Amino acid sequence: MLNRTLHISTSPHITDGTSTDAIMRNVVWAMLPVAAFAVYSFGLNALFVMTTAVVSCVLTEHVLCRLSRKESTVSDWSAVITGLLLGLTLPPIFPLWMTFCGGVIAIGLGKFMFGGLGYNVFNPALVGRAVLQAAFPVAITTWLPSFAIDRFQHVSSSVLALPFMEPTVDAISGATPLSAFKFDHVITPTYDLAFGLVSGSTGETSAIFILLGGLYLVVRKMMNWRIPVAILLTVYVFSGVLHLVDSTIYPSPLFMLFSGGLMLGAIFMATDMVASPLTPMGVVVYGVLIGVLVVVIRLWGGLPEGVMYAILLANAVSPHIDNLIRPRVYGTAKSRGT
Repeated sequence: MLNRTLHISTSPHITDGTSTDAIMRNVVWAMLPVAAFAVYSFGLNALFVMTTAVVSCVLTEHVLCRLSRKESTVSDWSAVITGLLLGLTLPPIFPLWMTFCGGVIAIGLGKFMFGGLGYNVFNPALVGRAVLQAAFPVAITTWLPSFAIDRFQHVSSSVLALPFMEPTVDAISGATPLSAFKFDHVITPTYDLAFGLVSGSTGETSAIFILLGGLYLVVRKMMNWRIPVAILLTVYVFSGVLHLVDSTIYPSPLFMLFSGGLMLGAIFMATDMVASPLTPMGVVVYGVLIGVLVVVIRLWGGLPEGVMYAILLANAVSPHIDNLIRPRVYGTAKSRGT
């Protein structure tokens, strides 16, 4: 008698054949306009920082794979995404040696230590950024005004600082919109925020280009749109209610949406397919949690920005969200309490 084995796996049972490499490559394409605008805004400084971040991540992944006697996985583009995201979250005059260390930490600690692509609990780029913020708090909060006249002819001495030497800033640093609001109660116009006419991290200044990149991924069905929508809607509603209560203390919801790294985090980081929930209701809960944490940290925390910590905390509880919110199996009845 011939034995037949029926293999049953998790959904989806029918796929469109899109490979991981293709998805990762398209994410890179979606981020290129953001990176290009960063170079246009901050010049050679931003170009060097982002390039160093990408090179360090790709090199670290290749070396770790070889040391582990595994085939190199740099061709799947995931290390490029991690490096590009890391570079976009750093100040444009961040020292290159610190940037390189951040790339090593992002891949080694945030990704490879958990088993590589598909096993990381946290977004690797944010892991690298969090360690850099803890290790180099002054350098990572030193900013450069955008659209400097000599930005394509001059590289800051801070960027080229030697390893373990204190960087010196030879340009006038400007406050970010969030720090200006947090410490000086100054509100930056929404137009300047939306079109990136402000100081900030390398890739967080132009919300328009970030939104266009997210729209591209949604149209290609390579990003779960529910996550950024839940995050942005939560921030808008929560901050909008507070603004209605007291507009002299709490900024407008549009300011909260377009300032800082919210757009970059909501669209390109919180949507990490590995570190985010899988269930339709789970991703909504996940997005709402991030949105609430962002507003709470920005308004009542000690730091002007809270996107990084909000996403990392949500990454930590993501598996528990999936366990608590499980869709009912088709054809079965709802469980009844005894």
